[in-house]
Amino acid sequence: MKILFVCMGNICRSPTAEGVFRSLVRERAPNLDIEIDSAGTHDYHIGNPPDERSIAAAARRGIDLRSLRARKVEEADFERFDLILAMDRLNLTTLLERSPAQHHDRIRLFLEFAAAETLDVPDPYYGGPLGFDQVLDLVEEASIGLLAHVLEMQRPRQA
Repeated sequence: MKILFVCMGNICRSPTAEGVFRSLVRERAPNLDIEIDSAGTHDYHIGNPPDERSIAAAARRGIDLRSLRARKVEEADFERFDLILAMDRLNLTTLLERSPAQHHDRIRLFLEFAAAETLDVPDPYYGGPLGFDQVLDLVEEASIGLLAHVLEMQRPRQA
């Protein structure tokens, strides 16, 4: 199973989702054969680490994002990843426009896996520090739902 988290610049929401989901898998399903990555729909920050505020907020919850580096979604990603999870509807639309039609079923909103009141993980970039904690709250909830979904998909089907 290969999962790609996507936001606009790949420095706030999607690397947070990558880090949180990696941590959750390590804790709850350490033997799961899974590849986890993140990317952005735009090339604003290629090669840069996550936003310092994202790094600090995640670190307060025991998650280290410092080794991650921003990259842009590539055409090959649509073939390579089993699930491509957009952080909001704008990025979902962008991904659907860029991807071949045969891969549209792989592209979903990340918050479909949470019981949140919204489908969009808000972009904390221009807001205050509380926005980064709100992102973490939403990402943690959706990560639990996503892991349950992945484990269910991995379970052998009974005849």
